[in-house]
Amino acid sequence: MTTPLTEKELKKQYETYREMNLSLDLTRGKPSSDQLEFSNTLDGILNGDYFASDGTDTRNYGGLRGISEIRSIGGELLDVDPNLVIAGGNSSLQLMHFVVDSIMHYGLVEKAFSKEKLVKAICPVPGYDRHFNLTQSFGIEMVTVPMTEFGPDMEAIEKRVVDQPSCYLLWCVPKFSNPTGCTYSDSVVKQIAELPAKSKHPLYVLWDNAYAVHDFDSPPIKLANIFDYAADFGTADKIIGFSSTSKISFAGAGIGFITSSEPVLEAIEKRLGLVTIGPDKVNQLRHAKLLTGRIREHMQKHASLVKPKFEAVERGLQNGLGNTNVASWTQPKGGYFVSLDTQPGLAKEVIDLSRNIGVALTPAGATFPYNEDPEDKNIRIAPTFASIKEIETAIDALTLCIRLADLNQVKDRNGT
Repeated sequence: MTTPLTEKELKKQYETYREMNLSLDLTRGKPSSDQLEFSNTLDGILNGDYFASDGTDTRNYGGLRGISEIRSIGGELLDVDPNLVIAGGNSSLQLMHFVVDSIMHYGLVEKAFSKEKLVKAICPVPGYDRHFNLTQSFGIEMVTVPMTEFGPDMEAIEKRVVDQPSCYLLWCVPKFSNPTGCTYSDSVVKQIAELPAKSKHPLYVLWDNAYAVHDFDSPPIKLANIFDYAADFGTADKIIGFSSTSKISFAGAGIGFITSSEPVLEAIEKRLGLVTIGPDKVNQLRHAKLLTGRIREHMQKHASLVKPKFEAVERGLQNGLGNTNVASWTQPKGGYFVSLDTQPGLAKEVIDLSRNIGVALTPAGATFPYNEDPEDKNIRIAPTFASIKEIETAIDALTLCIRLADLNQVKDRNGT
């Protein structure tokens, strides 16, 4: 149980942290250097043999969909037929931008949406800031629905789809969702797969399965296959999946993947042919050599480093805030983030207090569209890049800042 402290004691502890001249960063979900070490054999793994299994010389032009070996890796990550995978370069976010741009300005299996008077995207919150920034860059209006422990609130989503005919896109991070760590239930996945059939206009589901194999424990948590459900509902043309090796191998030199129905992939491939003669197939072959038949084994090594860091976050939050009713937080079973909610109206102050003593956190509001958290309470914690000692210090400092901000709020409410 957290020991109650007086205002004087809290402020004294805060000054102690200030004098420590800390420089700790829990802002972004990056792999640590130790995690990157697991993929160092990428350097030299080809040993001069640049030929894919079908005889393709990967040093040359061509192959817009990528080599078959890496498409098999993409199929494993996305739980689909490798023939329904396009493998690209190092950024799945770039592929998402390309797809949204295609949907808006060129059309895939539907006409372009940019001529519509109003285009909206449904965004579960708290969610992934880069999805929101990407969407905003196209002038697409974002409407929010709350996340639950089972995934996005489907009643709220269906209401949006029915009552707001301008909703054309739905963002999803279905496994170990950013930032809550939630994995969508089978029922939620099934309902999402059916949504395009219920909509009176085209509705694309953007299925960003970034953390498909990022479990802390074995056996891994099973995510229902949305593409199987889509086949049953006749919505396969409206589900577009993404994944990557960015948090599996080298974050800056990985492989991104897209999957959907064959007509959608043909439309994407046609547009890709206007901007590239082919992806980096040498890097694709390197990744195929590294990961084929051993993704789970490889990711267990990552888990051996990442899980203890999340345990350090949990210990620190329990020690600093347990039984106080001052804040609540998620306890994910995988992924890269912990989502913490303070009492309403405190997140900005907490983040400011933390920054002033050398602890950097993701800006308040970043997990909501337009950087506007309506309750000013959500804080995303990203512990993977820091050391356990750094995490312990940062979380202790964070919990102190939360208790100070809560005390200040109580004083303001009471007029003292």
